[in-house]
Amino acid sequence: MQKFTSLTGLVAPLDRSNVDTDAIIPKQFLKSIKRSGFGPYLFDEWRYLDHGEPGQDCSNRPLNTDFVLNQDEYKGASVLLTRSNFGCGSSREHAPWALLDYGFQVILAESFADIFYSNCFKNGMLPIVLPADEIGELFQATHNNQGFSLNVDLQTQKITLPSGKEIEFELDEYRKYCLLNGLDEIGQTLSYKEEIQAFEKKHLEKYSWLMHEVH
Repeated sequence: MQKFTSLTGLVAPLDRSNVDTDAIIPKQFLKSIKRSGFGPYLFDEWRYLDHGEPGQDCSNRPLNTDFVLNQDEYKGASVLLTRSNFGCGSSREHAPWALLDYGFQVILAESFADIFYSNCFKNGMLPIVLPADEIGELFQATHNNQGFSLNVDLQTQKITLPSGKEIEFELDEYRKYCLLNGLDEIGQTLSYKEEIQAFEKKHLEKYSWLMHEVH
């Protein structure tokens, strides 16, 4: 998993509440577990006017020009701004995979569904919970200023606007540590590799019969 320290990125406003994981990545795309290649199908039913299928070439599909990600001013956005209860519905980990593969690294919302929130950290993406009034101000700023970008600094837990205004956000220390060091649960376990190997060696020396073959 890649480390996350800070990001300065363009903001894309998705002004919707209760965005569920089936809207983020529809169920027909869950056949693959490669973690990559899902970006073209992110918000598939909202981005396109036809029905999408796995492996389909999206370059010639008819676009819904009213959808935010299809508008030129938000091309290349790496910060997604949305409302409450983002990522609700089923617990599919494909949802953060699709968001990451598209290019989003930070999501700002009033609240997240618990499992989706946890899955973001496991995949190196930073979900930030902010009060409704601050989310509203960011939506207004995004609509009023084309090319609106934010700097998000994980170490200081601050979001800096182009005006210089800073917004502080709260984050669990363990999750912060894992993101800063690029560690998921497997990576965290492997950081104790030497201790684990030493324990196994000592354990097998004491209980050598564990290695005997059974005939």
